[in-house]
Amino acid sequence: MTTTERAPVAESDVLHRLSLLDRFLPLWIGAAMVFGLLLGRAIPELDEWLDRVKVGTVSLPIAIGLLLMMYPVLAKVKYRRLDEAVGEHRSLTMSLLLNWVVGPALMFTLAWLFLPDLPEYRTGLIIVGLARCIAMVLIWNDLACGDRELAAVLVAINSLFQIVAFSVLGWFYLELLPGWLGLDTEQLDVSMWEIAKVVLVFLGIPLAAGFLTRLIGERTKGTDWYEQRLVPRLAPVALYGLLFTIVVLFALQGDKITSEPWDVARIAVPLLTYFVIMWFGSFFLGLRLDFPYERNTSIAFTAAGNNFELGIAVAIGVFGVTSGEALAGVVGPLIEVPVLVALVYVSLWARHHFYRTARYLEHEEET
Repeated sequence: MTTTERAPVAESDVLHRLSLLDRFLPLWIGAAMVFGLLLGRAIPELDEWLDRVKVGTVSLPIAIGLLLMMYPVLAKVKYRRLDEAVGEHRSLTMSLLLNWVVGPALMFTLAWLFLPDLPEYRTGLIIVGLARCIAMVLIWNDLACGDRELAAVLVAINSLFQIVAFSVLGWFYLELLPGWLGLDTEQLDVSMWEIAKVVLVFLGIPLAAGFLTRLIGERTKGTDWYEQRLVPRLAPVALYGLLFTIVVLFALQGDKITSEPWDVARIAVPLLTYFVIMWFGSFFLGLRLDFPYERNTSIAFTAAGNNFELGIAVAIGVFGVTSGEALAGVVGPLIEVPVLVALVYVSLWARHHFYRTARYLEHEEET
């Protein structure tokens, strides 16, 4: 069955189609935060233990957790479908503009508007805005009956493009643009090379591993085995890596978090605003351009989602696990997951109200 022939999905079925791990992801994240806070109080010397062995500026246990977050995500990417983007010029152009021009610029604007007095959190949000979605978007897209093939192509392009673009855009939005606008960034000390090194390690290594895993797996066992057997087994590893990183981060940041809980709420507001603006702006632009529902949905979710795994990795690698930048990165998935689940319902509602296809009208006439 092609994406255009896919049977309609009832809005009430959306959550049931998620795996148990994905359905309660905000709950797992919240539990990891609480456990981390308790662990930090129970083991005050935890930071000393973690700093004994390092990979660059990141302790070895945290580095392993970050790599485990990224590897399963990149093993799911269908790299061979990159050539299919050639036939989707308008979709590809719109997606690239939304992901690499509009999205980072919008997050930069919101971060400065909502957090002008909190530079660490502001920087963390900007980093999250630069990390374009390459993972969960496939789940949201499928739940909303989007174009699976187009989503796979966009994810593959974003995966490769981030290797080149992330450090350049990081330097532009954290150093160059604020200077042009006369914004105060005296407390910020970061170079493009620092960001590039972290991206090369925590995106480059799992990207190469993910590509080789797919290449070897498909050649030796076949695509069906890879997609149906191996990918489902790898998927939980990314969550375990994320939860481990959150536990450690909150264990080390417990005092700051408990003493300043409203800061976490202030981080959540621009994130929520960002997801809503990006999704609705993209979806209604696609309506104006007469994109079919499946394609429009894929572009909207790709534009709204973020690669919070990479955002957390960069924030920790450049600024440290106890930094405000790292905390802002962790708040990202806590907000993003429930918001994008809600947007799946909105997308299915919009399909009924804005996409009355010829086949749908014929069905109405028959009944």
